[in-house]
Amino acid sequence: MKNMLWLIRNTLRSTFRKKSSWIIYFALPLAGVILSMLIYGNTNGADLRVGIVNQDGDRPVTADAIRFVEELGHVKVTMTDEASLNKEIAAGNLDSGIVFGAGYEAAVREGRQPDIRIVSAKGAQVTAYAKAMLDGYVGNVAAIGQAAKGDAAKFDAVYAEYKKNGFKMDSDSLKDTSNVKSMTYQSIGFLLMFMMFSASNMTELILKEKENRTFLRLLASPVSARTYVLSNVLFTAFILLLQIVFTLVVMRYVLKIDSGVPFAVLLASLFLFSLAAIGLSLLLVAFSKNSRSAGALQTLVVTPTCLLSGCTFPPEIMPDTIQKIASFLPQSWLLDTVTELQSGRTFGSLYLNLAILVGFAAAFSLIAVYRFSRNNDVRQFI
Repeated sequence: MKNMLWLIRNTLRSTFRKKSSWIIYFALPLAGVILSMLIYGNTNGADLRVGIVNQDGDRPVTADAIRFVEELGHVKVTMTDEASLNKEIAAGNLDSGIVFGAGYEAAVREGRQPDIRIVSAKGAQVTAYAKAMLDGYVGNVAAIGQAAKGDAAKFDAVYAEYKKNGFKMDSDSLKDTSNVKSMTYQSIGFLLMFMMFSASNMTELILKEKENRTFLRLLASPVSARTYVLSNVLFTAFILLLQIVFTLVVMRYVLKIDSGVPFAVLLASLFLFSLAAIGLSLLLVAFSKNSRSAGALQTLVVTPTCLLSGCTFPPEIMPDTIQKIASFLPQSWLLDTVTELQSGRTFGSLYLNLAILVGFAAAFSLIAVYRFSRNNDVRQFI
């Protein structure tokens, strides 16, 4: 134990003597959090910019439907034509567009589904609100047409009464936390990526000390190879724990980002992942002949897996096949755990996710131990 503590203390001293270590282990994860804030932090409260194309002419029922959209909260309407609508959406000047096709009024008078198209380059996140409200309104008017059974006078009378009647509605404002959750998700994703690089850099010290013959000199002392490797693992775990605590404290108490997950629960989840990251880094070292090959292997493994699992961008934008591949990666299971915790699940109810993270850590470590035990060739370092 005394030898192990001496090795950990010596490694800490030599590592943090370099200014670059502070940047790699603490500044880069913080930069990832700030980048997430820049991406998601300025999207709250903006009005939805909607372009409307009226292909049904100057008809009163169609005009009422357009007026209904104009009166929706947080919606800014611009009347345009279809060619201009597509250009404005492509240029980012409009969030979505609604096209009232020719024959809209005739269709609702007959109780049929009218020709309405909602287009957007940003997906359902910007069309869902207007579509839900408009579907309800159009459904009510079409129901009047079904009841009138083609009688124009009856439709006009019931429709006029429908327009006159007011509706009493009580409303409460709720705080939109979707952007904060997305910000937290992406911040944690960047943190995972830097944790994996940090773990690889620290376990790579084993190869570097073999190359400069420090490892062989240590083995000539009372320090055993097992003690040396275990001290490196404990040192790496300690640094990753500091990295996690520093990032979470800055997020919560300095940048005021409420992740929606209790601090201790998020810390425990990330620490479980750190064990998997250490196991993987040991595996990379075990299959490397020198520090340069370990660095190349680290880049080939860590970067693609972080991209596939959604550490740098939301996984929903990737094809289904890629998302299925991501389920075989530990980063994906940790990010899924964070998402479930933000949705209200308890830490104990996610035992499968946690068990899989522990399984990754155990599998990587056992393979690394086996590889270390089989690789006794040290001639390349002499």
